[in-house]
Amino acid sequence: MFTKFKHYFTKGSIRWTLLFYDALVYTAIAALAIIPYKSQPVFNMTWWDVLYHWLIGLFSVLGARLLFRVYGQIWRYGDIGAFLRLSVADVLACVAYFLLQFYIPAVRTADIFVIVAIISINLVFCLGLRMIYRYFYKRLNRRTKFGRFMTKLINFIGRCDWSYDEGNVENKIRIAILGAGRLGASLAEDLINNPNSSYDPVCFVDADKEKSGREIFGREVMDNNGNTIARLKNEFNVQEVVFALPYRKDIDRKQLYDKYKAAGFKIKSYDYPSMQSAGRGKRSLREFDIEELLFRKEQEVIDEDTIKYYHNKVILITCGGGSIGSELARQVATMNPKQLVLLDIYENGAYDVQQELKISFGDKINLQVEICSITNYDALERVFKTYKPNIVVMAAAHKHVPLMEHNVCEAIENNVFGTLNTVLLAEKYQVDRVHLVSTDKAVNPTNVMGATKRMCEMIVMNHALKKQHTTFSATRFGNVLGSAGSVIPLFKKQIANGGPVTVTDKNIIRYFMTIPEASQLVLHSAMIAKNGEMMVLDMGQPVKIYELAISLIKFSGYEPGRDIEIIETGLRPGEKLYEELLTDSTSLKGTYNKKIFIDDDEPVSDEELENKLERLKAAVMTKDNEEGKLALLDCVPTFKLICRL
Repeated sequence: MFTKFKHYFTKGSIRWTLLFYDALVYTAIAALAIIPYKSQPVFNMTWWDVLYHWLIGLFSVLGARLLFRVYGQIWRYGDIGAFLRLSVADVLACVAYFLLQFYIPAVRTADIFVIVAIISINLVFCLGLRMIYRYFYKRLNRRTKFGRFMTKLINFIGRCDWSYDEGNVENKIRIAILGAGRLGASLAEDLINNPNSSYDPVCFVDADKEKSGREIFGREVMDNNGNTIARLKNEFNVQEVVFALPYRKDIDRKQLYDKYKAAGFKIKSYDYPSMQSAGRGKRSLREFDIEELLFRKEQEVIDEDTIKYYHNKVILITCGGGSIGSELARQVATMNPKQLVLLDIYENGAYDVQQELKISFGDKINLQVEICSITNYDALERVFKTYKPNIVVMAAAHKHVPLMEHNVCEAIENNVFGTLNTVLLAEKYQVDRVHLVSTDKAVNPTNVMGATKRMCEMIVMNHALKKQHTTFSATRFGNVLGSAGSVIPLFKKQIANGGPVTVTDKNIIRYFMTIPEASQLVLHSAMIAKNGEMMVLDMGQPVKIYELAISLIKFSGYEPGRDIEIIETGLRPGEKLYEELLTDSTSLKGTYNKKIFIDDDEPVSDEELENKLERLKAAVMTKDNEEGKLALLDCVPTFKLICRL
C-alpha cells in the first residue's frame, strides 16, 4: 500500500500551501460551530473537549484528502472528477470523525448531525475556494489593470506562477466560433484550458436568437444578423472564423462560408483530422477541406451488424492501394478482421496504405500486401490459395475515361478478364462473398470504360445464377470527391500553377459523394445484398462543374476571371453532358437504408456470356483499339458511341 502511494509523498507532489489553507478553513468553521455553543446542554464541553474535537476533525479531513490524493490535483485544470474526489474524501472523513470520537475516553461525544454540519460546511467552503481559483485562472483577462492585480494577488496567496501565460494572449490568433452548441463549447473549453494554444476564442456566433447576448465561458454569443461582421472586425478584432456546426438541413454551410470568406476572414473547421482518417479519433482544429465546398454530410452507415459481418474474417480487397480500395481498407481495419489482404499492381499506393494502417492500428491488425495484376491468373491464384479469403471486394479497374478511349484492348483485358479471373478463383476456393464495385458509367455507357464495367456486371450476375457456395453482388455509384484523377485534384493543380482552370462544358453536371461515404455504403450494401442483387447508391444532388471551379478558385484566395481564367475545352470522347441518375429507374426497390436501392438486372445466360467473352478475347488478341470498340458494341447492347465534331 505504501509503495503504491510512495511517489505521492515525494517533494513537490503535495501542494502543502493548499493543505495549510484547508486547515485554516476547517479551524475557522469548527470554531464558529463549536465554541459559541460549548456551554449549551447539547454540547456541554470543556475547552479540552473543544480542542480534542478540533484535532479529531482536522485529522479526519486532512487524512482522508491525503488518502484520496486531493492535494496532488492541479486545480487550475480541475474537472468534475477532481471535485467529486474531494467530496468523497470528505464523506469518508465524516464517518472517521464520528467513529474516532468513541475511542478517546476523555472526549465528550458530539451528535452525528453536528459532525455532518461541520464537515458539510467545510466542504462547501473548500469547493468554493477551488472553483474561484479555477475561474480566475481560466477566465481572468490579464490585459486589464484588475486582471493584472488579481493575477499578482493569487500568485502571492497560492505561491503559483502564472507568468508563463502572461503576455501570450496578445500573440494569439483571435477567433470567433461559429456555433454556440455542444461542439462550439467543447472547442472553446479546449482552447481556454490550453495555455500553449495559438488561438484565443473571443466570441461565439449562433443563429439561435435565444442564445444571443448570453455567455459561454465568459465569451459573448452573438446572433448572425446584419451587424455581426462589423462587430467581429471592429469590436472583437477577429482574425479567423471557425466552423463548429453540425451537418443539418437547416444550416446552409455554403452560404455561411461565402459570407465570412467575402468579409476577409480565414475559415477553419473544428472536425476530425481528415476526411479519410483511419480511426477518426479526436476532433481537431483544421483547415477547411476543399471537398467540403459541396457541404454534404457524410452518411455514417457502418452499424453493429456491418461490423459483425466483417469481424474475424479474411478480407481481400483488389486495388487496395487505390482511392476507393484504400478507404475500404481503412474502414475494414476498424472492424477487427481476422486478416486484411490488399492486392495491387501499383506498389507505391499499396505501400502508402500499408504504412498508414500500421501507424494507426499497429499490431491490432493482421495486414498483408500482395503485388500482382488481376490479369495474371497464376499469381492471383497463389493469393487465393495462400489466404483463402472469406470476402472479396473487387475495386480493381482502369477507370479514366479519356485514357481508356485510346487503350481499349488494355481496358478490356484488365477490367473484363481481370474480373473474370477473380470470379473464377473465388468459386474455386469457395469464397463466401464476392462484391463488385461498379460505376454509374456502366448505365447506358457512352465510353469504353463504362462498357467494360457493364461487362463486369454481366460476369458477376451470371455467376450468381450458379448453385454454389459463393454469393455474388455489386454496387453502382457515381463520382467520388478527391479520388486520383478526378476533377478536384485536377483543378487544384491548375490553380496552383496559376491557371487556367479547364472545364469541358459550362453546363456539365455530376453527382458526387465523398470517398469515406461511398466506401461505407459499399461495405454496407455488400453485407445486405442477396445473391445476384445489384445495389445502387443515392448520390444526392447534382453539382455543376463550372460552379465548382469558381468555388475552388475563390477558396484558394483568387478571383475567377481576373486572377484565374476558366476555359471551356469541349466534351471529351465518350463523355456525357449529364450523367445518368441511378435512382431514376422505375425498377428500383428500396432497402431499410434510404441511401441504398436494389436494381433488377436481368442476368445473361452461360452461353450468351461465353460468346461475349470469346468475342472480346479475340479483339484483345488483335491489339487493335477499333476492333476492341466494335467488340464492345457487339457485346454491350446499351453501349452507344457519341460522335464529336
